[in-house]
Amino acid sequence: MIALGIVLIIEGIGPLLFPNRWRAYLKEISNQNQQLLQRLGGGLVTAGVVLLIIFS
Repeated sequence: MIALGIVLIIEGIGPLLFPNRWRAYLKEISNQNQQLLQRLGGGLVTAGVVLLIIFS
């Protein structure tokens, strides 16, 4: 639950401090190729798993 709380805090910083940039960023992301987004998501999941293994 602590990790989930930290993720929510980090994810909330962008829209809280830079709402206009955050909106533009989301528009840019929504225009990307689906395969690119899947690779990005897979890379983030892999990095998260590696970090969990290293630090646990």
